[in-house]
Amino acid sequence: MQLYLIDASIYIFRAWFSLDDRVRDDHDNAAHAVFGYGNFLLDFLEGTRPGHALAGFDESLNTCFRNDFYPPYKANRPEAPEDLKRQIGICRDLTRGLGLLTLASDRYEADDLIGAAAERFRPAGFSMRFMTSDKDYAQLLEPGDRIWDAAGRRNLDCEGVEREMGVRSDQVADLLALAGDSVDNIPGVPGVGPKSARVLLQHFGGLEGIYESLDLVPQLPMRGAARVARLLDEHRDMAFLCRRLATIHRGAPLECTEDCIAVGPADPDLLGSLPLPGRVRRRVDARLEADRRESEPV
Repeated sequence: MQLYLIDASIYIFRAWFSLDDRVRDDHDNAAHAVFGYGNFLLDFLEGTRPGHALAGFDESLNTCFRNDFYPPYKANRPEAPEDLKRQIGICRDLTRGLGLLTLASDRYEADDLIGAAAERFRPAGFSMRFMTSDKDYAQLLEPGDRIWDAAGRRNLDCEGVEREMGVRSDQVADLLALAGDSVDNIPGVPGVGPKSARVLLQHFGGLEGIYESLDLVPQLPMRGAARVARLLDEHRDMAFLCRRLATIHRGAPLECTEDCIAVGPADPDLLGSLPLPGRVRRRVDARLEADRRESEPV
C-alpha cells in the first residue's frame, strides 16, 4: 500500500510566485495560487487515483517550536501577504472538499506533520510517496519510499538521494547541519560548504563520528582540511544546534487513524461554497458529477 503525503505549501507558493495574479475566482478576487494548486491536486487525483493520501500545510512561520531555541530560524522570510493567506485557506478547504485529510499546526511545520504521519502509518504496511520539491524530505526516505515532484520531474528513492545529494538519507540532516540551509536561515558551520560536508560524512558517518575523530580531519583528501578541522572545533555547538533545526520532528502530535487517510468522496456542500477560478470550478463540478454517477444504484 502507498500513502501519498503532499507538501501542499510548496505547490501553493510555486503557483503564487509563477502565475499571473489576474486569474480571478467566482467573486472576482485574485486566485492564481488556488488555480495552480487546484489543478495540481486534481491532476494528481485523476492521474493517480490514490487510496490513501493527506496534505500538510505550513502555518508556523515564526511560531514554530524551533524558534523557541533559535529565534532567527526562518527570520529571512517575510510574513505572507493577506491575499496569499486567504488563498491558502481556500486551498486547504479545497483539499478537504476533495476527500483528503489536511494537517496544519502553529507549532510544527508541514514536514514535521508529514514525518509524524509516515512514522505512524509505516507499521500498518504503507510505503511513502512524499510529494514535494523540498530536499529536507530526503531524510525521511526508507527502502520502498520515494520523493515525487511531478512538476519538477523528480522521482527519487534512497539510492537516488545518495546519487543526487552525495549522502545517504539518514545523513541529510547532518549535511544541512554542516553546510547550512539559506532557505531556512540555518547557518551551518562557517566555512564548511556542501563538498566538504559530503567528504566528512562519507568518512565519518555523522556528526558524532566527525567529532570523535576530529584529529583525523586534517588528513582527509580535501582542500583546506586543516582549516575545516579548526572551524569544526570552534563551532561544535552550532553544528549540533543546526542539526536540531534541520531534523524533521517525527514525534509531532497527530490525531488521526488509518480511516482518516483513506481518500473519501468529494463534499459537494463544501466545494460549492468555495470561491474558485473558472477552470478549477469546472473540474470540481465534473468530479462531483462522476462521484454522483458512481454512487447511483445499477
